[in-house]
Amino acid sequence: MFHKILIANRGEIACRVVKTARRLGITTVAVYSEADAAARHARLADEAVLIGPAPARDSYLAIDKMLAAARQTGAQAIHPGSGFLSENPDFAEACTAAGIAFIGPSAEAMRAMGSKSSAKTLLEQAGVPLAPGYHGERQEAAFLREQAERIGYPVLIKASAGGGGKGMRIVERAEDFDAALASCRREALAAFGDERVLLERYLRQSRHIEIQVFGDTHGHHIYLFERDCSVQRRHQKVLEEAPAPGVTSAQRAALGDAALAVARTVGYVGAGTVEFIVRPDGAFYFMEMNTRLQIEHPITEMITGLDLVEWQLRVAAGEPLPLSQHQLQIHGHALEARIYAEDPGKSFLPATGRLARLTPPEENLHVRVDSGVEEGDEIGPFYDPMIAKLIVWDADRERALARMLRALAQYRVVGVANNIDFLSRLVASPAFSRAELDTDLIEREREFLFPSQASIPRDVFLVAALATLLREEARARVEAADHADPFSPWHGRDGWRLNSSAERRLLFRAGELEKVVRVRYVEGGHELAFDGQATRVRGELGPDDTLRADLNGLRLNATVVVAGERRYVFLHGRTWHLTRIDPLYRGGEGGGPEGGLLAPMPGNVIALLAREGDRVAKGTPLLVLEAMKMEHTITAPADGTVKAFRFAVGEQVGDGAELVEFAAETARAAPSA
Repeated sequence: MFHKILIANRGEIACRVVKTARRLGITTVAVYSEADAAARHARLADEAVLIGPAPARDSYLAIDKMLAAARQTGAQAIHPGSGFLSENPDFAEACTAAGIAFIGPSAEAMRAMGSKSSAKTLLEQAGVPLAPGYHGERQEAAFLREQAERIGYPVLIKASAGGGGKGMRIVERAEDFDAALASCRREALAAFGDERVLLERYLRQSRHIEIQVFGDTHGHHIYLFERDCSVQRRHQKVLEEAPAPGVTSAQRAALGDAALAVARTVGYVGAGTVEFIVRPDGAFYFMEMNTRLQIEHPITEMITGLDLVEWQLRVAAGEPLPLSQHQLQIHGHALEARIYAEDPGKSFLPATGRLARLTPPEENLHVRVDSGVEEGDEIGPFYDPMIAKLIVWDADRERALARMLRALAQYRVVGVANNIDFLSRLVASPAFSRAELDTDLIEREREFLFPSQASIPRDVFLVAALATLLREEARARVEAADHADPFSPWHGRDGWRLNSSAERRLLFRAGELEKVVRVRYVEGGHELAFDGQATRVRGELGPDDTLRADLNGLRLNATVVVAGERRYVFLHGRTWHLTRIDPLYRGGEGGGPEGGLLAPMPGNVIALLAREGDRVAKGTPLLVLEAMKMEHTITAPADGTVKAFRFAVGEQVGDGAELVEFAAETARAAPSA
């Protein structure tokens, strides 16, 4: 076994590898970019080496810097993690040439599977079933357009060297093909350095099921059952579970045998995942093989009781697989929810900012949290915006779903937009609860998952008001204690008035909605009048902004976090965002520059799709912004004219920066009768 390893990655997966290595007594070396100087993975490792500036191409994708760090620290092996260099055969070869063990498959196996096109050609010859498509070498746009016509729409364009949902587009109509192809190629080139693509018939109402495989240097191969990864947004997995609901023992064996055939064809060593498209009738087709440890591997660990990172280390050190196929068993059911800094209401646009509050649920035998960030850390624009992976386990699926809902309700994230409420709705949705799974589930259940502005319960406003009053009283007591006359009634916040009682108004805003809570100070607490109904309230503030509230005898536990004028109310398993409005000061509420289209987040301008002076229709693409390796198209908000672009291609823009000066056409008045 190795004594010291270098982890050529960052974030959650780097922290995950450190955890196992530490348990095994292995010294770990982290690498970090200038943007990650204070990152959790760099703090957790025994040693950490600075490898370059923030852009991944200058740091986490720089092979020479990784090898130099390994030589500098005396690391015997390199674990590539997930993403970045984890599936780069040149990196694996460079490690071997330098006398450093690569904790992963051979460069030959990576090359065979790394290009989706060549992989499908190879496996077609081996008799592995493939979906209709084109995976050849010719890449002329006109030729690919012809192939799409032959395959039949809808077609899926996929980056040949890609993964993680990047460089993928569904094309419904022939007239949209060229624009989608160009966008795919740009995204693939930026993410993988390779703009080649393949085409597949997009099979609706299909499931995405993957098989975890393992091989060793002694010629042994096994599979560790399946994971259902059908629930996706932007072709990226959101919610995974194991075992896959509804899969019979016979189907599991058939999928496992096909996955083993793939692994044996290339002499695979280490952890890998073979992904399949599964049709409603049970037919399945090979999709791709990921030659690395998958993000969702914890659910396999939860149902098998194994540590797959430990297996990776042992196999790379030359040991045989710890178990044979007949020794493996499934125990219970596990789910994994990926918690991202993103805004589901804005097409899952990635978010940036500081994690002012980050309180995960308590970990135990049923709940596991894998994270690469801590409270106070920044989610920046350079890397994947994942906050954590929340993993739960129980004896069966129904109990695991209940565990997940409870764990999500206990998660506290303040400072960045996040998808926790969306995940709660997803887990609770009728389709997911009934295991009616396919890759179109989120779109199919859009009405349930993306409700219109829902009414906010009275309790939310009452709890926010009560927390405000209790904080004022606590602050007054602290200030009084430092005063020459601490018992003066002027220090009190109890509403005392000579021959009268005080009343006040608290004003809160939620979106476009404004609500007034009227406060009367009464013996033993407060009376809050809201929407014509009075409620006697009292409560007690606890640590970490927790609140025990009594509303007319109804007792509630809540958390109310204050960030400036914002109030984050965690109640009833949801997060509610309110703004406390000072009626004496209501400035600073305007939008951006008049007539300007603003950047939704920091990023790089990679394409201008219109010209200054162009008259365009509503929805016309104007500009493409790249952030976190994904493209975001800025479109015309109305019919109008492009007056000016504020940035050129290649320039970095900040969050909220004016991108385009746009003049909307004034609607013409209807002629009088």
